[in-house]
Amino acid sequence: MGFSCLVLVFVVQQLFGQSSAYLLIHGEPTNYVSAVGDPGMTNPNVRVALEAWNFCNEVGFEVPNVGSPRWADCTDLYCSSDSGTSSLSLFSYSTLLISQVIGTTNNPATLCKRICNGRYSYQLGVGNVYLGGGLVNNGSQCRVLHKVNETDNRLGAGDKFPIMGFESYADPDLFAKEKELYLGSLCEVQESPNPWQFWMIMVKNGNFDKNTTLCPENGKKISKIVTDRNFPCFGEGCMNQPVVYHKYSMLGGNQKVYLTGEFNGTYDLDANLGENVGNNSFFSVSWRKNTSTGSWIFSHRLTTSTKYPWLMLYLRADATEGFNGGYHYNGRGMLKKLPESPNFMVRLTLDIKLGGGPNSQFYLLDIGSCWKNNGEPCDGDVLTDVTRYSEMIINPETTSWCRPDNLVSCPPYHISPTGEIIYRNETDQFPYSAYHLYCSPGNGKYLEKPYDICDPYSNPQSQELVQILPHPEWAVHGYPEKKGDGWIGDRRTWELDVGALSSRLYFYQFSGKSFRSMPGGEASHNCTSVARNSNNQALDIRKLIDKALEKRLREGEGHLDVTVLAG
Repeated sequence: MGFSCLVLVFVVQQLFGQSSAYLLIHGEPTNYVSAVGDPGMTNPNVRVALEAWNFCNEVGFEVPNVGSPRWADCTDLYCSSDSGTSSLSLFSYSTLLISQVIGTTNNPATLCKRICNGRYSYQLGVGNVYLGGGLVNNGSQCRVLHKVNETDNRLGAGDKFPIMGFESYADPDLFAKEKELYLGSLCEVQESPNPWQFWMIMVKNGNFDKNTTLCPENGKKISKIVTDRNFPCFGEGCMNQPVVYHKYSMLGGNQKVYLTGEFNGTYDLDANLGENVGNNSFFSVSWRKNTSTGSWIFSHRLTTSTKYPWLMLYLRADATEGFNGGYHYNGRGMLKKLPESPNFMVRLTLDIKLGGGPNSQFYLLDIGSCWKNNGEPCDGDVLTDVTRYSEMIINPETTSWCRPDNLVSCPPYHISPTGEIIYRNETDQFPYSAYHLYCSPGNGKYLEKPYDICDPYSNPQSQELVQILPHPEWAVHGYPEKKGDGWIGDRRTWELDVGALSSRLYFYQFSGKSFRSMPGGEASHNCTSVARNSNNQALDIRKLIDKALEKRLREGEGHLDVTVLAG
């Protein structure tokens, strides 16, 4: 069995498809503005990073000769015609560090390219230049400029950063968070009023070795793990990081020039992917331009193996600074404005190619945030901070665990579109089939019985999770109305009133907070969503948008054409 996930600051763990998304925040009475650094994904330049997490969202141990599990592909494209008129503008060209620009060629079969230890570029000369067997440019000159090189991407714990302002750590967890900040500085796009850095791809290993103490329990360091919960693990070393391969962005396309690149890898450290994937775990995320709309298409594939039966893959739009959903360090991302419910929307085009079966969850949208049980914002104290997730699962094979005979998997109450509160024991009115499950934060002191605690190990702190399913209750906000909507063969463009729906979701002692992540895609576990408290107070989506674009796929593949806007 294989399994894939994607993240669009939504969380999903299943298959994924093609999608295009916008995150809009309400400003003036009738206007929305984008919350992301690249509205509509129309920028011709690549800003993509990749991070890998172990089960508790840390590094634990690095893979030898691979470096710290943070990588980036930040590439700028500059094309000019014979007359000298720019056909594509170079983004932040003056800030690039170019070690060498290679000469031009008029030979259709020749591409002059040179990669140096520093930043590098290659240039296509005037004439008909072919790349990968396809005509990429006719009568124009294009230059590709890379802002992150292999030396940057291979930095590992204990290494010194090439520039001042970044501290080296021997601890792999601390070094990884610093490396993300360093890569963000190389990729950063200076815009007023706030800069932005990159879309974040996230892969996560679901193996958990209960014989180790790598993961805290609800944020607490413990000397021994005692639990009756079952987690996959083949033995010592099962929580390893992946081997990652990087195809740096290069020119592609037919007639219309664009950049294309890819990250791929495996968790099976002895695998030889040179021949084929075989029975090994595998993930890949590639990007290219949609030449019709101008937005980016992200194609995702994720396959599990016998040793790695639970993997997650996300495409995220994280906050450009501060904590992200499930990540208790200062991070980097795309969300330069944090949306606040109820005034924000997400527009998403999704084309799912392959599903992962009943054990795989696919999230149309996942929003992640963080606030304390008393309503205060998270401050890095893992004992009192709580990660909050809300996820819309669209895999039609996912059943509802929330039932009249299993109230422990239901939120204490449901808020109808008209604002009516319906308690979970009101069996004639409560929409049980609208929920997959609800679980409570492990550090909650006044939980309403019956309750079930969310997995205490898979986040660096306590977490709370609301997973919803296609249902007429949510369709009023543009979400799927019934099972199968938007699934394989049903490509759709969704316009989701996330702010309004979030106003109706129950969170423990919830009190108008912000979200820092919004993912979309596939996943088998937690996810994030925008919400309001029981008093209908607006949430400050800051913390919800950190992971704003998360997608996961299980044993599937697909494409995501994303545009995120906020206003």
